[in-house]
Amino acid sequence: MKTILLNNRPQGKPTTSNFEFVTEDTELTIKDGEILLEAAYVSVDPYLRGRMSDAKSYVPPFQLNEPVQSGVIAKVTATKNDNFKEGDYVSGLLNWQTQQVSNGDGLNKVDGTKAPLSAFLGILGMTGLTAYLGLNEIGKPKAGETIVVSGAAGAVGSVVGQIAKILGLNVIGIAGTDEKIDMLKSKFGFDAGINYNTNKDINAEIKKLAPNGVDIYFDNVGGPISDAVLFNINRFARIIICGAISVYNETETPKSVSVQPFLVKNSALMQGFIVSNYADKFPGAIKQLSEWLAEEKLTYTETIVNGFENIPTAFIDLFEGKNKGKMIVKI
Repeated sequence: MKTILLNNRPQGKPTTSNFEFVTEDTELTIKDGEILLEAAYVSVDPYLRGRMSDAKSYVPPFQLNEPVQSGVIAKVTATKNDNFKEGDYVSGLLNWQTQQVSNGDGLNKVDGTKAPLSAFLGILGMTGLTAYLGLNEIGKPKAGETIVVSGAAGAVGSVVGQIAKILGLNVIGIAGTDEKIDMLKSKFGFDAGINYNTNKDINAEIKKLAPNGVDIYFDNVGGPISDAVLFNINRFARIIICGAISVYNETETPKSVSVQPFLVKNSALMQGFIVSNYADKFPGAIKQLSEWLAEEKLTYTETIVNGFENIPTAFIDLFEGKNKGKMIVKI
């Protein structure tokens, strides 16, 4: 059995030295009510960086010398729990371990005949739910409006843009390479894209692409990109704060423009969220996402890295933008 522990807390950008691999020559056993799980796919996500710091947040920090956790698809290889049978696949928040024992709490069965198993970590999992519920519950989109999505080629951003197009919005995506911009337009149906690495005046570029202003901003990155969007928001704009990957590794408090004048003069809303805020809406959201996927109105891209030993590297690669869509490790 292999396990990945948090060895020490990152200072700035994480490195592989922040993690420790432990191999145990042990045979796990289960008691009544328990199941034995074998990891199949592991999700790596930017929000995990926050849990590696010993700071107050919406979830407790990871403990040193304890396993890191994230979304995992696992196979039930033995069971003494009537709710699960051998061969079932489940998804849930689990340890970075090749094998582990669970009582089944917090696990959901997934059906690999309906969609690839990895999709239940992405478009049919927390990724899709985050995009759908953040956009609809906070953004309140209306046909004909303009939305800007940062981190648009990432797991959440690429789904947000597609849902916005389904709902009749004009969609502008911001990403870090020309290849990603081409993908946004050709694969995901975005109307326009901005490469933040080659465009020196994002404010002006947004103004050109959205001459009538921005009604919704889905913010995955924070930092200067988000500052540029503020200069273009409309009256009653809705700004959805999903993430801030551009500042997660900062060791000092980042400087930014003051948002208050923009919000006041535009009567605009800015709201942060975590997807569990809307847990009661998960069933309906998954039903709608599944229907759109079956109707081929939604598609998705995954970056799949092979090998349990590559989980930390895949996680670190998120902060260099090496992923297209959802980053997943296949065990």
